[in-house]
Amino acid sequence: MLESCKIVLNGVRDDKQLFKKELIKSLAWLNTNEQKQLSRWVKENFYNQHADVINEILLTKYDYAL
Repeated sequence: MLESCKIVLNGVRDDKQLFKKELIKSLAWLNTNEQKQLSRWVKENFYNQHADVINEILLTKYDYAL
């Protein structure tokens, strides 16, 4: 499931609103360990492009900070 989430997020990376929606859905589907792995991966791969979304979702709503 984690790899599927990565594929989807990579596919929607150019649409900020869709990226946000898919990130929220992905986190809801994953277990705690996978959520942490996805959080790291998202920060490593998309922070420059979507810092505002990542900070909003990972750091405030979901508290998945590293």
